[in-house]
Amino acid sequence: MPVTHHYDILIVGGGIQGAAVAQAAAAHGYTVMLLEKNALAAATSSRSSKLIHGGLRYLENGHFALVYESLRERTDWLRLAPSLVRLSPFYIPVYRQTSRSTLVMRAGLSLYALLAAGSGSAHFRSVPQSQWQQLDGLTTKGLKHVFQYWDAQTDDRLLTQALMHSAQSLGAELQCPAEFIHATLSSSMCEIEYQQGDRVNHCSATVLVNAAGPWVDQVLHRIDPQPPAYPIDLVQGTHLVLEGRLNKGCYYLESPADQRAIFVLPWYQHILLGTTETLFNGDPEASSPLATEETYLLDCFHHYFPERNPVVREKFSGLRVLPASHGAPFHRSREIHLQCDSSQKPHVVSIYGGKLTVCRATAQKVLHTIMPTLPDRMPKADISKLMLELL
Repeated sequence: MPVTHHYDILIVGGGIQGAAVAQAAAAHGYTVMLLEKNALAAATSSRSSKLIHGGLRYLENGHFALVYESLRERTDWLRLAPSLVRLSPFYIPVYRQTSRSTLVMRAGLSLYALLAAGSGSAHFRSVPQSQWQQLDGLTTKGLKHVFQYWDAQTDDRLLTQALMHSAQSLGAELQCPAEFIHATLSSSMCEIEYQQGDRVNHCSATVLVNAAGPWVDQVLHRIDPQPPAYPIDLVQGTHLVLEGRLNKGCYYLESPADQRAIFVLPWYQHILLGTTETLFNGDPEASSPLATEETYLLDCFHHYFPERNPVVREKFSGLRVLPASHGAPFHRSREIHLQCDSSQKPHVVSIYGGKLTVCRATAQKVLHTIMPTLPDRMPKADISKLMLELL
């Protein structure tokens, strides 16, 4: 069948990364279409810890540049999406058995504050012992110190939808539900087939951006000739939504089982508890919470809030894309990797990994990578000034 439409950029995947690329590309004046097979933010981008944060724990692994970038992005989110991203107080308790000492925690928070300098949310403090009883039932047995700092929360699904709405207001097209079927690469473009219901449609694009998240390699396998892949592991993160409320804020805890970071967060009128890191093999569609993950999370919750009797209201899991490694997922880099079919003038760019917080920065990196391939266009808007509204 003949190709009826040509786009500068075709994006596969309607998660936060794809929506951010669509907004940035449309703002730059490019013609854009995004294909999403189910619904916006249907997978990982609605199954996160709902945090817009610098990643305090990444400092321990030396990922200073990522933390700095994330904190800069957090500042922009708070400015551009005040109805969707809000600051919340976070509490870090230090117990006698906590693996990181009060001194180490203070040093980490000091560095975090330094990297966030000028953001208006860089400070932290010690919570007086007289206030410990007010911390939502947090156990004080063996408690030595409590720190309070600030980070931001969001509804990841609504944020993705707001980004895509902004992209559409700038001319980007959204086809949803629409499944990417196949692409054939030539020296100048990609010829693309995608399916809507029983109908197979055809179009072409100068650049194809693969933002399919856990399905990134499945998309690559549908491109001829197949571009190179990047070695990855899929890591499942499970969250539980519990009955009950938190009145004081968010809690950053250390799992007594393996010293991983666990968050206990207010989520609408309930409590969000997560997350796990379980290596996943198989079809991403089959990701679902494991009984062992639920036990792990509830054991941690009981350890810190022994007087509460939580009832699991909901549970969900999402898949992270992390660099392949023999090491524990907790210590692996969260930096994104852009894999191209050509280093000079790429026609296919695959986004591997990435964080919710830095999706806008990732989109700018994608544009920088593909600009040599694309025609000159007249920019329509500056995304650093585009407000995002709750739909």
